[in-house]
Parts: sequence; C-alpha cells; structure tokens
Amino acid sequence: MSQKLPQSFATHRRFDPWFHFVAFPIFLAAFVMACIQMARRCDLASMWGLLVSLGLLILFFRVRIYALRVQDRVIRLEETLRMKALLPEAWHVRLRELSPGQFVGLRFASDEEIPALVEAALEEKLNGEAIKKRIRIWRGDAFRV
Repeated sequence: MSQKLPQSFATHRRFDPWFHFVAFPIFLAAFVMACIQMARRCDLASMWGLLVSLGLLILFFRVRIYALRVQDRVIRLEETLRMKALLPEAWHVRLRELSPGQFVGLRFASDEEIPALVEAALEEKLNGEAIKKRIRIWRGDAFRV
C-alpha cells in the first residue's frame, strides 16, 4: 500500500482497511451477536457459537500480534546492522541495552541523527514515541505490516 503523503510523526501510523475496517467489525459483530443469542436462549448451540466467535476474535488479535512481533525482530536486526555501520565501535556493546520499542522509534531517524538519538535513548531511557518526536529528518518505512 503506497502512501500519498511523505511520512512524518503525524502520518506514519498505518491502517489496513481490510484488517481494521472489514475483518475486525465482522468478528466483533459475530461475537456480539453470539452474546445476544446466548442471553436469549442458553443452550448448547448458542454456547458453542459464543465459544467459536470468542476463539475467532482471539485468533484475529493473536495473528496480528505475531506479525508485529516478527516485524519488530526484523527492525531490531536491520537497525543493529545500520547502527554498527554508523556508530563508533565502542558503542556497539551498548546497542544491547536498547529496547524493542526504542529500535522501532529509531528506524525512522536519518543516518545523521542516529548517534545523538541513540545516546539520548540510552541515557534518558526514551521510549519509542519520545524518540519519534525528536526526529527532525524523517526516514519513511513503506514496508511495515
């Protein structure tokens, strides 16, 4: 999905219309309908419908979380490699101190900003959002999930 505007802190969040606006409302509606059915008629079929709709809703969220976790691992790997090329060798050991959220925030920073932002992230314990807010030259990421 290509973006029309260049990415910035204000525009970097991404919505997947099929995920957020089609699939989620369908699974949520199925769960609500199963709850209503269960309240109206408490029998084996309505209990089964409720359990299946709950299971599908849980599966829906877990699949999304798994994809985001894999993406975070790839980001950590990419950014570690990038930082090892940009930062002095003495800093390489400290890269292990960065949290996954910090790596996610740093991926949007330009090469010129990386040294100062890594130092700030480590010393000030900045989270990913705080790091993103400090970025002046935004490096877009069009390949994220």
